[in-house]
Amino acid sequence: MVTTAQPPSRAAGLRRLIQRLAGNLLSLVVTLFGLLAFTFTLSHLSPVDPVLQLAGDHASASTYGQIRHQLGLDQPLPVQFLEYLRQLAGGNLGISQSTGQPVLSDLLRTFPATFSLATCALIVGSVCGIGLALLSVWRPKSWLDHLARIISLLGYSVPVFWFGLLGLLLFYAVLHWSAGPGQLDDLYTYTLEPKTGIVLLDSWLSGDREMFINALAHLWLPVAILGLLSTASVTRLLRAALLEENNKEYVTLALAKGAGRWRIIWHHLLPNTRGTLITVIMLSYVSLLEGSVLTESVFSWPGMGRYLTNALFASDFPAILGTTLVIGTCFILINALTDALVWLTDPATR
Repeated sequence: MVTTAQPPSRAAGLRRLIQRLAGNLLSLVVTLFGLLAFTFTLSHLSPVDPVLQLAGDHASASTYGQIRHQLGLDQPLPVQFLEYLRQLAGGNLGISQSTGQPVLSDLLRTFPATFSLATCALIVGSVCGIGLALLSVWRPKSWLDHLARIISLLGYSVPVFWFGLLGLLLFYAVLHWSAGPGQLDDLYTYTLEPKTGIVLLDSWLSGDREMFINALAHLWLPVAILGLLSTASVTRLLRAALLEENNKEYVTLALAKGAGRWRIIWHHLLPNTRGTLITVIMLSYVSLLEGSVLTESVFSWPGMGRYLTNALFASDFPAILGTTLVIGTCFILINALTDALVWLTDPATR
């Protein structure tokens, strides 16, 4: 008697989904703990003495010892780490030595700028990258394919800060197409009422058309620079996945039956590479959130990247630890979300 395999029940599928989410959550917690432990240890191996930063080089021995005790640096390293975790559980990331403000409030102030810059760059990179990859597969080894490969090569090989400096020189200093560094001109910076923390959205909600146009004029050039980086990543990986799928036998069969090239791409190649597409876009988003450090420094963009750069130059360990924690958390959460989306949308993965 021949039996056919029955499809898995809804309850079994839900149970596997819960198990996968629980495993991802456990992996997230373990990874975050390891990231914190590693960064905390590195900060204490630095030759810079945080006590001397606060007290000065000519502080007396009693003053030095008092500040060292207040900071808890006279305790063993494991005790200091446990105390840091206890404060972290209460939402206390410490006080920034550079700004004198709580690190949490600094990060809440700077994160929207990085988020808006990375999100706009991701939209540009995804649209351009997917378009170039599709054109490359539509006409393999044509000038369109060569153009896609050249853009990918430029995005990967040329440093992003060099593109930023060149863009400022050309579009700001020479052509005057860009409004230059920062998010707004000084005329609007002190009149804008922050509602969401995202300048582009706040300027739109304010109803001031000139302020909104000024925000766009400041935004488009750094978005274009980071968008090129995202375009290169999406084009390169999606093009490789589409070309690999294009060499399979079912594509040859569809062409032999008279199916059009675009029909094959839209109805066969793209659906069969959606797992790769989701992974590429989400990983590109992670790289934009992490890699905006140099771009924000070049364009004086008041985001987490510039905040981290200033903290590194000032050896501001609470700010460095806090920013590293936020970036690491974003990286882990986006990777977990990517894994879940691929699992939900790709039947082959399930």
